[in-house]
Amino acid sequence: MRDQVSKKQGCNLTPGETVIGRWHGNRYRVIRELGRGATGTVYLVSSEKGQAALKAGSDAMSITSEVNVLQHFSKVQGEHLGPSLFDVDDFTAADGTYPFYVMEYIEGEEVIPFVQKRGVEWSGILAVQLLGDLDRLHQAGWIFGDLKPENLLVTGPPYRVRWFDVGGTTRSGRAIKEFTEFFDRGYWGLGGRKADPSYDLFAVAMILINSAFPARFERREKDNLSLLLKKTAERPALKQFAPVIRRALTGKYKEAMEMRKDLMDRIGTGSPRRERKAAQPQTGVPAAPVIPATRKAHRKVRKTLRKTPSGIVETLLVAAFLLLGYGLYLFVQIM
Repeated sequence: MRDQVSKKQGCNLTPGETVIGRWHGNRYRVIRELGRGATGTVYLVSSEKGQAALKAGSDAMSITSEVNVLQHFSKVQGEHLGPSLFDVDDFTAADGTYPFYVMEYIEGEEVIPFVQKRGVEWSGILAVQLLGDLDRLHQAGWIFGDLKPENLLVTGPPYRVRWFDVGGTTRSGRAIKEFTEFFDRGYWGLGGRKADPSYDLFAVAMILINSAFPARFERREKDNLSLLLKKTAERPALKQFAPVIRRALTGKYKEAMEMRKDLMDRIGTGSPRRERKAAQPQTGVPAAPVIPATRKAHRKVRKTLRKTPSGIVETLLVAAFLLLGYGLYLFVQIM
């Protein structure tokens, strides 16, 4: 299977090599490889307009499908759901002609290292942001499919989660075309691989679990729901999200905004003060707090979130918790 994928990709570029579009004539100098997937290889390149990400492969149908997704994303109201699309062309190499497209290069930090540095509590904030984006994607008739931390980056500050690989994005109602076992409900025996919103929401729950178990773990032969819930209960930072995770794992959520609302309601409910102090990273920088300093402040933040347009909810959420948490941190240091 791996050999088949390698032959399908076909294209291998080296740092310093220049790609010249056959039709548009744009030139791209390869800086380094960013990653490989089933449909092609992504490279960091330089161009007349600055750095960008170029994806090349030998399967024109797959490349065209991804271009269509990116073009559709650009028409969705609100913030960009994925990277901006800059160019679509093909180039000729010694061993053949390869289709490619050039998109925005999103520079950021991978989700799991980001959460490990700043505290697992950040996983809930990033999940709220991600669910807002998924709702817009689902409303447009698409399912992300291969949703996993490796396809997400955290940009900023202000911190914002963004996705950059749309290779697994599938039209709603069709069979999921790409998946990663740990985040696939079929792997855990908890559902099928039909592209619907609940498929992505299952993956969001698994990202929350993965944030507390970076090394991941394997499934059992049976009763994997109990295993996942047991793992959730083992981590204090995940306990407050346990009801949300359970509903997502069992397919109870039909829309991303349902899960988003429940997750927002759970943020800030139940982490003891000693656990917050233990969550401080070793660098001395305070981790993202789980609980506002007072119940009154907590209610005020949630009320504001519900009334605020979705495009800026995430920024307010991060800012509110960081400000309150920093005040709490100073109080603890004084005491």
